[in-house]
Amino acid sequence: MMIPRLKVALALSALTAAAALGIAFASEWYGGLVPCALCLIERWPYRIAIALGLVGLVLPRALARIALVLLALSILAGAAAASVHVGVEQQWWPSPLPECAAPKFATGSIADRLASMPAKPSKPCDEPIYLIPGLPVSMAAMNLIFALGFAGGIATFLWTTRRSAP
Repeated sequence: MMIPRLKVALALSALTAAAALGIAFASEWYGGLVPCALCLIERWPYRIAIALGLVGLVLPRALARIALVLLALSILAGAAAASVHVGVEQQWWPSPLPECAAPKFATGSIADRLASMPAKPSKPCDEPIYLIPGLPVSMAAMNLIFALGFAGGIATFLWTTRRSAP
């Protein structure tokens, strides 16, 4: 029995999204890198892509194709989040998330200041993380490049198979 190309594309897309998430988690758990709030948001489109890819595997062809379109849109949303993150790292604009800003202490006692500190340390979003020593491309920029290529690959597949057999 031949497996339809659409099902292969959905499975490969889910695996690709899982690999991207796996690299992010491995760099955190084993590499000791601390993700910022924007990094954590950039992971959600990959989770959604995994779910859409897996659900698409059990859907009829027309709905599976829609699932693949939604998967590509999810990855494009991840590229948008990554582009915001790259802009914050490059100081082009401030982060849209309040978690990315350091707390501002204008007045109050030391006890008040300590009470307002977060429970666990966070990494500022405007401080780039470089995964590969000597390569001046931050993880956010790598994610942007990867997400654009990933979504572009899916779009190419969808375009070239729009009227073909399964």
